[in-house]
Amino acid sequence: MKNTKDERLEKLAKILVHHSVRLQKGENLLIEAFDLPSPALVILLIKEAKALGAIPIVAAYNQEIVRELLLYGNEDIFKLMADIDVYRMQKMQAYIGIRSSLNTSELADVPSENRQRYESLWQKPVHLDLRVPNTKWVILRYPNHSMAQQAGMSTEAFEGFYFDVCTLDYARMAKAMESLKALMEKTDKVRIFGPGTDLNFSIKGIPAVPCAGEKNIPDGEIYTAPVRESVNGSLAFNTPALRSGRTFQDIRFEFVNGKIVKATAGDQTEELNKVLDTDEGARFIGEFSFGLNPFILKAMKETLFDEKISGSFHFTPGACYEKDANNGNRSAIHWDLVAIQRPEFGGGEIFFDGVLIRKDGLFVLEELQGLNPENLK
Repeated sequence: MKNTKDERLEKLAKILVHHSVRLQKGENLLIEAFDLPSPALVILLIKEAKALGAIPIVAAYNQEIVRELLLYGNEDIFKLMADIDVYRMQKMQAYIGIRSSLNTSELADVPSENRQRYESLWQKPVHLDLRVPNTKWVILRYPNHSMAQQAGMSTEAFEGFYFDVCTLDYARMAKAMESLKALMEKTDKVRIFGPGTDLNFSIKGIPAVPCAGEKNIPDGEIYTAPVRESVNGSLAFNTPALRSGRTFQDIRFEFVNGKIVKATAGDQTEELNKVLDTDEGARFIGEFSFGLNPFILKAMKETLFDEKISGSFHFTPGACYEKDANNGNRSAIHWDLVAIQRPEFGGGEIFFDGVLIRKDGLFVLEELQGLNPENLK
């Protein structure tokens, strides 16, 4: 994947420009690249934008440099960075963010208070408040040796998996999502059962948003948000979650009237609670989503992949998507945490208004079975 003649890479670039952000003549496109091992995809994106008569702008970052800024932790730096990046983002109609990490633990030794300051002063105004609601955007990971290692695969095998996952027939998936969207939007009560999980909440009156390659690559989810104070019960996540270089295992939450009142994660319990104390909204949930990508079957500590795992759902402490599925929750964080309900992960059931809709990761209602893996590959 080191040259622009790789047909798989060319196909991916076309999906990003024409399907994901629907770039048009005269529009401004910001391409942000993090630790890419090769410029090939960025070059292809510039070529695609040029062919449309759009204007591409590129910003490239290195995670070791970002770490040094975070270690410095000066509030004035983050505010100045935000001022500059807000100005740039205000000029953009489209955004493509490509992230590759040479070391997923690069930020592990950054103090929690520095990360929280960075998220509140830079990430929130630039991305959560501006980019997410006001641009046509898509985010993806770029494959490298580190990602292959995380997935427990050879580099060659992982590249094949990556392109299967990222370039599936998203138009077909979007069509199959229509029935689930309709059902979610007429549902009030949701009940979820599984090992360590007995959770109930309402999604009444909040839109359901199908995601078939428009916001993330890879994609394959349909999300909404719980009514903010409606969440009660217990929830156990059975996948590891990586945040700022730290791995969190066996995360468990207890909810009372929407708020996470108890949170544990083994020897990372203290760190977990520091994240949840970022601000008032961090202990409330901003998203509930079904994972639907038939090619993604296990966690690899890459959120953009893990949240799409077939037979999973994710439940997200922090900010809701204010423009698309607004439940009123505001926060500097948005942390997608995943529970897989296929039999090999302990199984589980999801009920809508007392009716079983998914069991052990498979939809049981006839009108939803088009979303089962055998019908999406």
